[in-house]
Formats: sequence, C-alpha cells, structure tokens
Amino acid sequence: MTRSQANIAIYARYSTDMQSQASIEDQVRLCTERAEREGWTIVQIYTDHGLSGASMMRPGIQALMQDAQSGKFDIVLAEALDRLSRDQEDIAGIHKRLSFANVQMVTLSEGEISHLHIGLKGTMNALFLKDLADKTRRGLRGRVEAG
Repeated sequence: MTRSQANIAIYARYSTDMQSQASIEDQVRLCTERAEREGWTIVQIYTDHGLSGASMMRPGIQALMQDAQSGKFDIVLAEALDRLSRDQEDIAGIHKRLSFANVQMVTLSEGEISHLHIGLKGTMNALFLKDLADKTRRGLRGRVEAG
C-alpha cells in the first residue's frame, strides 16, 4: 500500500469545546500505533485544538502544509479525512499540494487517499457542514423565539 520505512507526519484536530484534549490524544495514539505497525518513522505531530475543519486558518494545518513543501515527510497520517478539512475545496487543495510535494495522504478510516476519496468524502463533508449550519440556525432561532 505505502512505502515502508517512510517518514511521516501525524495530524490531529478537534473542533469544539464539547470535545476535549483527550480527542487529540486518542487520535495521535491510534495513528502512532498504525505507524509502528507499518515501520514508519514519526518526524512531526501537528495539532489544532478547538478549531473548525471548515477553515484553513489553523496553525497546525498551515505548518503541516509548509513542512510538506520542504520535504520533511513522505506521508501525512490522520484518523479520518475530515480531521484535515471538512471543506470540499480545501481538502482538494490539500490533496493537490501534498501530491505535488510527493506526499501521500493516509487515514485510519479510509486508507490511502485518492482523487475518488477527495470527491466523495469532500461532498459528504460539505453536506454535513450545511446540515450542521441549518441545525445551529434553527436552534438559535428557537432560543430567540422562546425569549
């Protein structure tokens, strides 16, 4: 599937105050276990705490992308594609930039990420964000009307 003895970066993110630091720790632990099974060397762990995957304005993902361009690692490993981004355009851009830098994307959920994953999961994540926004607006409106 992927290169053995590769240098990898792990990326972990949680998005809201309703999640906890333990979420990132769990993601990193699971990714570390996978890296050890594959014989990969972890060279960097990038994290974003309490930041939405709908925005690229996250210090962890920005640093990861910059380091990818510098050739620091061969693979980016995350728990799932939506940890990198929930925005369809952003995830396509991440995939394109990483591919150009000869860096593979691998997730625990989806495996090695291809253009097909980007299209399908990107669409599903975009629908999730729209649904979440609609429910949030509905909840806010209900609270305003209730006084």
